[in-house]
Amino acid sequence: MENRFPPDSDCVDHRHAPVSFVPTPSAPYRRHRKAAALVLEPGPPRKRLGADPGASTTALGARVLMWKQDPSVSEIGTRKAFLPGLILTGPRDARIRHGQPGIAPVSPNAFGDFVTTPDTPQFDAVHTYAVVRQTLTMYQRALAGSEHDSPLPWAWNNSVDVEPIEVFPHGLPNVMNAFYSRSQGCLKFGDFIPSGQAERVYTCRSFDIVSHEAGHAVLDGLKPDWLLADNPPQTGGLHEAFGDLTAIFLALSQLDQCEAVIAQTRAQLHDKTFLADIAEQFGLALGRSNGLRNADNDITLSEAGGEVHAISQVFTGAVYDILADLFAFERNPALADDAAVLHRVGDYLRGLVLRAMIAAPDVAASYADVVNAMLRLAAADGKPGAWLNAIRNRFAVREVVESPVPLDQDYQPGLELAPGVQDPPGALQDRRACCGTMNLAEYHDVERLLDVELQALAKWCADHGRHGAAAPEDPP
Repeated sequence: MENRFPPDSDCVDHRHAPVSFVPTPSAPYRRHRKAAALVLEPGPPRKRLGADPGASTTALGARVLMWKQDPSVSEIGTRKAFLPGLILTGPRDARIRHGQPGIAPVSPNAFGDFVTTPDTPQFDAVHTYAVVRQTLTMYQRALAGSEHDSPLPWAWNNSVDVEPIEVFPHGLPNVMNAFYSRSQGCLKFGDFIPSGQAERVYTCRSFDIVSHEAGHAVLDGLKPDWLLADNPPQTGGLHEAFGDLTAIFLALSQLDQCEAVIAQTRAQLHDKTFLADIAEQFGLALGRSNGLRNADNDITLSEAGGEVHAISQVFTGAVYDILADLFAFERNPALADDAAVLHRVGDYLRGLVLRAMIAAPDVAASYADVVNAMLRLAAADGKPGAWLNAIRNRFAVREVVESPVPLDQDYQPGLELAPGVQDPPGALQDRRACCGTMNLAEYHDVERLLDVELQALAKWCADHGRHGAAAPEDPP
């Protein structure tokens, strides 16, 4: 049908389809949208056929405005996101709540959304809540339909304690860090002014940092012994790697970020990309050329040594390489959009890593334990040999596992791979360069260590005749 109105007209043909307008930021287009909204926008939602007549027909959920990475990644900036489910003033829901003193609870606007002005405490509260909510939802979806399909508990949850996790976006003033605390049941984020600069950096504004710490909380609910520092170094490396991988997987769970990655790298995931640079703004504030950590690395276990932060990058780097391999294997622009393929591959790999972590031992888990679980699960899922080869090969070149055959030969499903470089017997974790979570005293059992030292002092004093005065008798 021929349009009856010129392109700059603010008229609407009420009897036919609306005039096709190019959505430009112009006064004629705004007038057109206002007129169209009166007669062409959908009305109240209709009831579903067969639905309970007493049930609400309005879908639960709210839109939020949030950073898609952090303020330094201006290429994608802030975006609106939709969070399904019931969200109340705070924001809060059944599993997560904003708990920051000094930041008034944020109420939904007239449309039921949490859209606030960037660079304000209210925006920080909404953004931080939204990333934690997206993280928990993402991992619950990854287990949907599996034997582990159930609400993911926080570490303190039990039949009588179902308290949510509390989020403190400004919880660590003048601290260059962030942490998850099991004993406090919370996530806290620091803020600081970098040396020689005037602008304050808020770690809560980093999509990567918030999702990293939320990843610690999710894994702690599943494997509560893994955070304890008396585990071997590789167990600590798995926890720290899971935090970094959570940031990558959460970005890949959102199609707009997949599209940004594809456009930025021209579909070559080993080109420089914000996906591999973890916590860009924080890294720049510390004087680094990219993020706090780089997932696209070539570090092997023998090169990493025993420091937990360093060895975590070995596991993270191997998974990132697997992601790039699987994407390249599945990519076919003639059949599917690259961003959709990356989204699908990331979705599967996220669930595979999570399920393999769950399948690993509850105490003293090694990298090889998780790798062999990944291979078993992928084979059981019916994945092709190229996928299994990618998993084996990438961890083999990182010295995590040993392959009994050359890497140009196919992996045989069911074969248990021997570990490569292992933690020395009795090796202690060195967490000095890790995030705030890994350095909290509650996971190091420091009170016990202090008590041991005090008991040794008391014994020495007793052996050398330094006895205390007898306690005075009670008066008659």
